[in-house]
Amino acid sequence: MDLLRDAGAENESLESTVKEPPVRKTLIFTIVAIALLMTTVDATIVATALHTLQTELHTTVNWVGWTLTAYAFGFVLMLPISGKISELYGQRRVFLWSVAIFTFVSLCCGLSNNIYLLISLRVIQAIGGAGITPSATGIIVNHFGKSRDRAVSLFGSVFPVGAMIGPIFGGIFVTYMSWREIFFVNIPLGIVVILMAFKYIPRDHQPKKRPHTKPDGKGILLMGVGILSFMFAASYLGGKNVKLLSPGLITLLLISVISLTGFFRHINRTIHPIITPRLIYGKGFGPVNLINVLSGGITQGVIGLVPLYAINRYGVTALDSGLLLVAEGIAAIVFSVIVTILLRRTGYRPPLYVGCTIISIGVILLAIHPFDGLSPFFWMAMSTFFIGAGAGIINPPCRNAGLQLAPEHSSTIAALRSMSLQVGAIITIAIATAIISESSNPGITQAWVYIGAAVIYFSALPLISKIPEHHGSW
Repeated sequence: MDLLRDAGAENESLESTVKEPPVRKTLIFTIVAIALLMTTVDATIVATALHTLQTELHTTVNWVGWTLTAYAFGFVLMLPISGKISELYGQRRVFLWSVAIFTFVSLCCGLSNNIYLLISLRVIQAIGGAGITPSATGIIVNHFGKSRDRAVSLFGSVFPVGAMIGPIFGGIFVTYMSWREIFFVNIPLGIVVILMAFKYIPRDHQPKKRPHTKPDGKGILLMGVGILSFMFAASYLGGKNVKLLSPGLITLLLISVISLTGFFRHINRTIHPIITPRLIYGKGFGPVNLINVLSGGITQGVIGLVPLYAINRYGVTALDSGLLLVAEGIAAIVFSVIVTILLRRTGYRPPLYVGCTIISIGVILLAIHPFDGLSPFFWMAMSTFFIGAGAGIINPPCRNAGLQLAPEHSSTIAALRSMSLQVGAIITIAIATAIISESSNPGITQAWVYIGAAVIYFSALPLISKIPEHHGSW
């Protein structure tokens, strides 16, 4: 009988081995990276087709601009929701649905024939895009064991690649094909990701008995109204001839403040909130989220305005102004990989101090006039390289600092990080464009805006001491 029991145990062990094949980490990371690259490329590639969209869809530049704004609205609103859904229903499931939605709606976007339908579809496309980063982060955290810190850090090298190649492919498609290809390009990528994910990403380990919790409808409503009204205010502020005390702007800001205040009161009182309060401003999490806004988000806004600055101050061509972002992207990729390798030895704080300081130096160099003998293009390329290097250095510690505090909430933490970056960039661009639009010399005015950003970077340095320090894997 003992022999039979032993044989049965061996058979059960063999069956479990068959059911649970070894995790193929390289393939999983490749699948996740392609999905992240797809959404990043989409965020930049559409901008290259705005003029063509205006002409071929017979609309105005304002409506065409809403193809970008609508996506941003949907993306930011859905990020925390998708993070929570990933934790409740499984990262693999949400990842597959998110990629499927993003891919199918990309097809619909490419087939649309009027601007209003395209704008509506972009909101739905954003719902899919917003679910990819949180669920992908959760997949890495769940299946990569002791190497998850390095895998998550390498996300920082994926996003700059997408930001660089998006405008290039967009220019090629618009010039030699049509604007529809900027959406159709997502279809083969999405299909490949879905097929590979089904085969190689392990199924989610769901608890035997999932707690029956109702969706936090009130929290979602308050958060949604607060975020959307704030983003509308930011968009309104970035328009021309807008007064800071205009009734429309004040109304939007009041709605945002009241809604977000109600949201924070609500999540502190309800049993199952859409976002646990400690993940937003709890010990360790508050400084991490604030650093993401100040150093990460503002940097995205600063870089996003570089082409405008190059044209307004130095008369650089549109093509050359776009090439300036290549220097920033290359630096971000290279230094992100270097810090990923060294992070277990350095811990989180030293790279943050170094990276934020380098970003500050790069922004100051960008603001001042080139030294004698140096062309404006070379000077700005050098400046953006510094900014990219600093951004690459801070990326791995910023990603890991929050995750290692609560790996079980990895999807929500990743969503909050993405939202922090978006909010920081939106605020920066809105304030900068509002100031520049009122100036008779926009180039010089933007230089002073950059000086102000550098001051913010330096003032944020003491905050780094509040970031939870950690060495090694987690």
